[in-house]
Amino acid sequence: MEPFVTHRGGVVPLDRANVDTDQIIPKQFLKSIRRTGFGDNLFDAWRYLDEGEIGKNANERRINHDFILNQPRYAEASILLARDNFGCGSSREHAVWALQEYGFRCVIAPSFADIFFNNSLKNGFLLIVLKQEEIDDLFAAVERQTGFSMEVDLRRQTIEGPDFAADFDIEPERKRLLLEGLDDIGATLAHADAIREFEQRHRDRMPWVFARDAS
Repeated sequence: MEPFVTHRGGVVPLDRANVDTDQIIPKQFLKSIRRTGFGDNLFDAWRYLDEGEIGKNANERRINHDFILNQPRYAEASILLARDNFGCGSSREHAVWALQEYGFRCVIAPSFADIFFNNSLKNGFLLIVLKQEEIDDLFAAVERQTGFSMEVDLRRQTIEGPDFAADFDIEPERKRLLLEGLDDIGATLAHADAIREFEQRHRDRMPWVFARDAS
């Protein structure tokens, strides 16, 4: 995974609460576990006016120009600002993959659904929880200024933008894994030598467990 240390990017305000995973990536696109090919269908029912299908060229579809992601001022945004309970609904990991492939590096909201929260951090995708009043202030700041951008600093656990700054909390172990770009497998392999030593000691203590069946 790509380490997350600092990131500067534009902010797009998705002013909707209870955005569920089927809205993030609709069920008809869940045909692959390759972690790629989902970005064009992020928020599909909102971004387009026609019905999406697998293999349908995004450039040939009818764009919903009223949807926030399709507005030119947010074309290069890589930080998503959302409302309460973002990522609720079914536990599809594809929702995280779609957000990442579209180009988002993190989501800022007052709360997230638990399974989506865990799926995100395990895929190196940072979720930031702020107080409700901070979220309201940030929405207002983004609306006031075209091209609003901010810097997210994971080491310092801060976000800073024009007329806005805030600190955020994150569990130390989750923070370490994000900074080092490690998923669960990578974190386990970091202890490969210790695992091999344990396996050898186990074989030495209980060789009969590893003996082949003589029959």
